Amino acid sequence: MGEGGNAAERRLGVGFGIAAYGVWGLFPLYWPLVKPAEAGEILAHRMTWSLLAVLTLLALRRVPAGTTRWGWVGELLRRPRKLLLLAGAAAAISVNWFVYIWAVNHGHTVDTAFGYFINPLVTVLFGVLLLRERLRRAQWAAVGIGAVAVLVLAVGYGRLPWIALVLAASFGSYGLLKKLAAVPAAESMAVESAMQFLPAVGYLAWLQGQHTLDFGHHGAANTSLLVLAGPVTVVPLICFAASANRLPLSVVGLLQFLTPILQFLIGVTVQHEGVPAARLAGFLIVWVALVVLTVDALRGARGRPSSVPVAAVAVAAAEPEPHPAG
Repeated sequence: MGEGGNAAERRLGVGFGIAAYGVWGLFPLYWPLVKPAEAGEILAHRMTWSLLAVLTLLALRRVPAGTTRWGWVGELLRRPRKLLLLAGAAAAISVNWFVYIWAVNHGHTVDTAFGYFINPLVTVLFGVLLLRERLRRAQWAAVGIGAVAVLVLAVGYGRLPWIALVLAASFGSYGLLKKLAAVPAAESMAVESAMQFLPAVGYLAWLQGQHTLDFGHHGAANTSLLVLAGPVTVVPLICFAASANRLPLSVVGLLQFLTPILQFLIGVTVQHEGVPAARLAGFLIVWVALVVLTVDALRGARGRPSSVPVAAVAVAAAEPEPHPAG
């Protein structure tokens, strides 16, 4: 492909990346629309309809010559370690989704933004503590500055910023497990959604038995929005995969910051959440940490190819094939 073709592919990759991270950043506007459903029911619908959406995607996509559409299922069933890792990933993203939905619908959108801002730092820590990766000075500095930001918020709140910490830890864990499993995006999402499906449907059936199920009782618009939780989950994933295939990971990592920036702006301007001085100070400090981490990642990408993975993956705050944040 010529220079013009490469440039066109990069522009397309940037467009897909903006679409993916933009949709994830706009999620705080979506989940309040499905009220009065509570976070548990919303989560169950997201799990249920995500499986149907991803199975539709797999059924419609092209199959390479010499392969079968569902041949990967049998191969994966013969790999219990991968299935166990994906089960852990499904549990981690379930926690992440529940806390995110609950937080957004209870006036804590700014806290969720902080969680996704510190997620790259958590990814770096996981690399050190669990994968025994070595950090450069700039990366250690970024982690230290991030720890100071959490401490400032804890003092300002009078407690640990648990929403942000749970979101960062659960999404970081999800990314780690997905990286270790090394299963392509659509297939891994299908497996994870399948593991979530029966508990989700069981919970919805239990709510129906308790006469507390909101689905179908608040008009066609509310019902449709709950069903659309599946496609809304899957479409950004497709966009992300299209972007990651066309762009360097360091560029994808920079686009990642669009999500928490949008979350922060929505929390402040649309949902009118307060940002007291201590909270703002915490955000400013973590932004300094992210600047340090980003500059180091870009330098590594240009000059030290062997050291790109830790920094670039940390800045991307994502495993190779992530679920959408939130």
